[in-house]
Amino acid sequence: MPDPTIINPDAIAALRDLNPGDNDAFLKEIIGIYVEDTPKRFADLKKSLASGETALFTRAAHTIKGSSANVGAIAVAASAERLEAKSRTAGLAGVEPLMGQCEADFAKAVAELRTLTGS
Repeated sequence: MPDPTIINPDAIAALRDLNPGDNDAFLKEIIGIYVEDTPKRFADLKKSLASGETALFTRAAHTIKGSSANVGAIAVAASAERLEAKSRTAGLAGVEPLMGQCEADFAKAVAELRTLTGS
């Protein structure tokens, strides 16, 4: 069972319920997309931070938040929500530590998700 502070087991159960009896094929596909796509959104965060594009940064943080919530990666979703809120209210000043936390949470989530799916 995944660490409930990192992965919400109810979200995993809900994904499994979407396609029961498929030996977790659907769950593995969704997690695979998440694991592949999220680093691209982190790259967007870094690019927009370097260029000062607050709107792009906010969108990337919002995307990470949503996709993380969809796969039950609650720690990542919470970190991304803080990034999104900070960029909306205060711009990009001081977001680097939050980005680091979000990336660290993502690494933990990926490890948990891979253990969960055996991949």
